Amino acid sequence: MIKLSKFLEEGLIEFNLKSKDKDSAINELVELASKSKLVKNADELLKAVMEREELVTTGVGYGVAFPHAKTRSVKGVVIAFGRSKKGLDFEAMDKKPVFLFFLIAAPEDAIGAHLNVMAELSFLMKSEENRQKLIDAKNFEDILDVLGPST
Repeated sequence: MIKLSKFLEEGLIEFNLKSKDKDSAINELVELASKSKLVKNADELLKAVMEREELVTTGVGYGVAFPHAKTRSVKGVVIAFGRSKKGLDFEAMDKKPVFLFFLIAAPEDAIGAHLNVMAELSFLMKSEENRQKLIDAKNFEDILDVLGPST
């Protein structure tokens, strides 16, 4: 089992995304992720995530989306978490609004790392209880309760 908490920093969380549509949500999440010292170029990261999103939506259903990219603009795996209180249309597979967003950025040479992160997040987000905990989360510790401790 992979420790997701080691890829998420307290400064990479937004409990109230302001975005009203998919593109602005991705922009907002990339902006959030770019606070990490592992992100070398936010514009390149944004371009990579948008290109990936054009292939097929990363709105996986259950109110969850995993926009992601492998790019040379990051030096390590980074997760940024955003929550939309109202939910927004992310062209999710189940056609329902998305409330919980995990932006995952990984270096180009990190072959399995981002897949492992996405697999673990997918597993955790299958649980309605975990999704509800993230909807109700008030602080970083609440997020870590779901993603697992960093120790």
